Amino acid sequence: QLQLVESGGGLVQAGGSLRLSCTASRFTGGYAIGWFRQAPGKEREGVSSINSSGGSTNYADSVKGRFTISRDNKKNTVYLQMNSLKPEDTATYYCAAKFGVATMIQTSYPYWGQGTQVTVSS
Repeated sequence: QLQLVESGGGLVQAGGSLRLSCTASRFTGGYAIGWFRQAPGKEREGVSSINSSGGSTNYADSVKGRFTISRDNKKNTVYLQMNSLKPEDTATYYCAAKFGVATMIQTSYPYWGQGTQVTVSS
């Protein structure tokens, strides 16, 4: 069973930056990784995804140009660098893993972390 642990969340002012990490319990070189988020009272939504090699990435329109996903397979870790944060980015952020193509379709991801809270104050 692949286990994922998110870290790096916290409280930041609007315009600030955070870097989230998603660390796996074992080698993730064969897995695509997705980041998702859920704000209070809203459905969980896709934020970004990256394929197993790191050569292909996807971003939600709402974060394009502000967030960058990357991975270090030697460290079994995927990162989400979040810049120019806005109050509407406030949410619990989850990472998830799957075999195959990196997508932002939640139901295609069988492995999920517990989430890390990001709060952006105005």
